[in-house]
Amino acid sequence: MFASVELGRRIEAAEVRMMTAFAELAQVKAPRGTVLLEPIDGGVAVLLRPASPMNKAIGLGFEGLLDEDRLAAIESAWHERGAPVQVELATLARCEVAQQLASRGYELRAFENVLGCAPASLQPAVSAAFAVENADGLDRTAFVDFMVDSFLHGDGSGAGTADQFAREDLVAAMHETMSLPGLRRYAVRKDGAIAGGASMNVDAQGVAQLCGAATAPRFRRQGIQAALLRARLADAAQAGCDVAVITTQPGSKSQANAQRQGFSLLYARAILVKPLP
Repeated sequence: MFASVELGRRIEAAEVRMMTAFAELAQVKAPRGTVLLEPIDGGVAVLLRPASPMNKAIGLGFEGLLDEDRLAAIESAWHERGAPVQVELATLARCEVAQQLASRGYELRAFENVLGCAPASLQPAVSAAFAVENADGLDRTAFVDFMVDSFLHGDGSGAGTADQFAREDLVAAMHETMSLPGLRRYAVRKDGAIAGGASMNVDAQGVAQLCGAATAPRFRRQGIQAALLRARLADAAQAGCDVAVITTQPGSKSQANAQRQGFSLLYARAILVKPLP
């Protein structure tokens, strides 16, 4: 799969729609004015809580330079609430936008890779070793606890991330993710326990977003993530999606797993942060 600017624009637009949906759900439950949802030049800036892992500005830079006044208002609102502004800027966005953000005091903190494939072309095989089940019927609290605990016990691979979040903030973010209408949850059991879990969002414009996936430490390197990937790709193809995307840390085992299943590295996102004054 070739990473054209138009494909990048389409993938980032799907991310904008998903983040908008998260924010709109949160606005229903949170006190008025605490959840910020601000469109900006084709992208969106979402602030759920000062310490939320979901806070980000995404989809910027595909329509040219950013509106400086609009950006300044967003920065002010985030800083007033005690939150640094985090922009996830695709390398397929206009390079002038990166220069613009740097001139405003944004600091490069990390990168993440966006990989993609055409689900139907891969003809995902069924894993004989692991049965992947629909996890929508599982207790959500137990599923979220499993996912967060597995995330917190990372495998140490890849370039790493600048993010450091408390467990309670990760749990809250995961519950918000699982509340998204249409999000599909998956699980693999071994020895009667959940060994691996994953989720997928099917965007209205034919992009399957393979969200967080995790395996319990004692079950790693046995093919569970490969089984979860294949199951989600099969569902994505059945849903009519022509693009499936997954985001990983650069050089991580997650990236290696995805590429072994036929994903191509499309582009990266630079994580740029404007710290609190």
